[in-house]
Amino acid sequence: MKKTLLRKYAKLAVQKGVNIKRGQGCVIYAEVAQHEFANYVMDEAYKAGAKWVQMMWSDQPSMKLQYRHESLTTLSKVEKWEEARLQHFVDTLPCRIFIESSDPDGLKGVNIEKMQKSNIARTKITKPYRDAMDNLHQWSIIAIPSEKWAKKVFPNERKSIAVKKLWEAIFACVRITEDNDPVFEWAKHNANLKEKYDKLNSYHFDYLHYQSKNGTDFKCKLIPEAKWTGGYETMKDGTTFNPNMPTEEIFTSPMKGQCEGTVVATMPLSYMGNLIENFSITFKDGRAVDCKAEKNEELLRKMIAMDEGAAMLGELALVPDNSPISNTGILFYNTLFDENAACHLALGRGFDEVIEGYENKTKDELHKMGLNDSLIHVDFMIGGPELNITGYTKDGKAVPIFINGNWADTL
Repeated sequence: MKKTLLRKYAKLAVQKGVNIKRGQGCVIYAEVAQHEFANYVMDEAYKAGAKWVQMMWSDQPSMKLQYRHESLTTLSKVEKWEEARLQHFVDTLPCRIFIESSDPDGLKGVNIEKMQKSNIARTKITKPYRDAMDNLHQWSIIAIPSEKWAKKVFPNERKSIAVKKLWEAIFACVRITEDNDPVFEWAKHNANLKEKYDKLNSYHFDYLHYQSKNGTDFKCKLIPEAKWTGGYETMKDGTTFNPNMPTEEIFTSPMKGQCEGTVVATMPLSYMGNLIENFSITFKDGRAVDCKAEKNEELLRKMIAMDEGAAMLGELALVPDNSPISNTGILFYNTLFDENAACHLALGRGFDEVIEGYENKTKDELHKMGLNDSLIHVDFMIGGPELNITGYTKDGKAVPIFINGNWADTL
């Protein structure tokens, strides 16, 4: 892949993804196999004024060996030096860039119960540090191909061709071409998303009703003080950044514990290095009470039972079927892309920033207003060309939002 395009991508991640401030620190998370591109990002961060940059390397095969050979006690432990590093991040508030490239099947065969129990134990310790940084620092997730991910997406191609095709698809999704300015293109894209969610917010919907021929029939109440948003996010100090690149979604957090019905997934879910396929989830009194899956149903059930909030929803996201990522016709087996090809829901933690005046409220106050909390936030896709969504106002007015998978004329 041309270095000029790689440099453009790295620059986009730094300038529009995290919008790094001069003198700010930066943490980059990447797999060791992707060191070349990660170094481009590092270089761009320094050029943009980063005071320091720290690389956090990972390796899926090594992780798989850890799960195989280490005890649950060892895997569950968060060392003091790890907590000290997290506290350093809380104190200094660096921006964080996550470079995704993992194999969707990379942890296949790992003991699911061992993996999940250790993750729960670690997250209980690390979550307070994450909460302390919420809405106070910039972060962004981007992705680049690995050979195994590319072969999963393009199984009939040689590795080199599969990687090339995946690079081309990624660049198309993040609005990078040889002759454009992607930073400018993203500014336009953010403005277009804002125009759409401003219209949604003008209706002040009480609840949404989802229906599709595949069996989805689901109602979900909204938090009165919550707004729809999308594209860029704004921190308490006014700094803007794009947490997901690509993104096509407009989203909000619903009222926890107030939804009913069944949703049928339209894409596989890659979770903990395993694929959950052909599944549905049934909600009653606001909680997931049953689920079915043709593949990895046990993992899905364990995910839903992870903690009190894991069985409730933290996000409703609207993505038209006629969107750039959906129109590629590619199943990416990666949530960053697949969630931006279809409407989706997320089990678990909601978003503070969707609540009007969140910056003046405590976590407890936000949760009392109806914002869900959990150790997890897991998106799964339910959109497609047959999905219809209707919004209902408090006075009972029905407003079509999606008709046959795309925005209604009212929006």
